[in-house]
Amino acid sequence: MRPRRIILIRHGESQGNRNPESYATIPDYALELTEKGLQQAAEAGRQLKEVIGDGSVFFYISPLWRTRMTFEQIARSFNRDQFRYREEPRIREQEWGHLRNQEDNENIDETRNAFGSFYYRIPEGESAADVYDRISDFFGTLHRDFEKDHFPENVIIVTHGMALRLFLMRWFHWTIEEFDTYANPRNCEYIVMETDGGKYHLRTELRRRPPQHNYQRPIRLDGEN
Repeated sequence: MRPRRIILIRHGESQGNRNPESYATIPDYALELTEKGLQQAAEAGRQLKEVIGDGSVFFYISPLWRTRMTFEQIARSFNRDQFRYREEPRIREQEWGHLRNQEDNENIDETRNAFGSFYYRIPEGESAADVYDRISDFFGTLHRDFEKDHFPENVIIVTHGMALRLFLMRWFHWTIEEFDTYANPRNCEYIVMETDGGKYHLRTELRRRPPQHNYQRPIRLDGEN
């Protein structure tokens, strides 16, 4: 039996979100939540508990410290016998390479937006296409878990902005142009997918953004409008 809900949540505000200069001195994986981020995660936990009630939950957690800390705060709203969890490296955020100052990161971000955020590979890091591939690989594990006896009624995936969008792209078969029209969720914003036994449907309205570049060419076949 597939879970009734799949909920994706971005981590709370991190040191890097608050102060981009942090990326020059702290490895990306080691960035922690700020006090505001801890409060956001605790509030998200209370909201998720209202959504799920006493239902069983399985958490998949990115191993980066900011997502671990977000999970720890969320979990406080649930009874310990209500949930299980597992760290899942494949849902970590897009790799940005090693320590780099703010000016270099801003230049990379500008170049990526001009080139196309899906295809551009960050020096010493990944493209969004690379993340899409590992998210796709994670889907095999996810579907095998769904087939296990007594699998929980709810799944919560604690992840990152770009990884979350790429999960949705893969699940709902968005084109690259469609993917490019959506914005990352805000810190601790969560997205609810729900099923009544058939397909999963989005229950959360996604934030939109204008396309970041002009390189768009939808497939056009003769005789189609």
